[in-house]
Amino acid sequence: MEPECGLVLPARKVEYMKFIFEKGGTVRTNEIATAFSVDPSTITKTLAELNSAGYLTHIPYHGVCLTVSGNRHAEFLVKRHRVLSLMLVRNGLTAQQACREASRFESQVTKKAIDRICRFMGHPRQGVCGEITHDDGCLPKERKLSAPLLKQELSTTMKKLDRHQNSGE
Repeated sequence: MEPECGLVLPARKVEYMKFIFEKGGTVRTNEIATAFSVDPSTITKTLAELNSAGYLTHIPYHGVCLTVSGNRHAEFLVKRHRVLSLMLVRNGLTAQQACREASRFESQVTKKAIDRICRFMGHPRQGVCGEITHDDGCLPKERKLSAPLLKQELSTTMKKLDRHQNSGE
């Protein structure tokens, strides 16, 4: 259930988890259904699946709230969206375009990749749609690099970025 790879949940469940996380506390099922323009019975079924997976707790007649591990995972999901959106804005998209594009592919991006992108971008604190939090995977223990090793690592990263940009993805 930990976000080791970040590819555990389908995109729709990711959106529900992020919504609950950003609302904080207990969220009513009807509120989620309204926010996503989905029938309450569909939401109830999906939330039951998230409940049985241990991501949230259902409180009858009150709503749902994230468990400790659900909260940790949702925090990563929000961070992933914000890091990817910011990366896209820094590459010329508007905030609205970046948010929409990130939502289309974010569920395919692993935690390891997000941590590396975050490091590459200098551990930004603010994304286009909110604060970006950091964890131990993103901020590893201080590593001393010699100037030649740092130059080599930067060169390798830039080559990968150039290949990615030239591939049209």
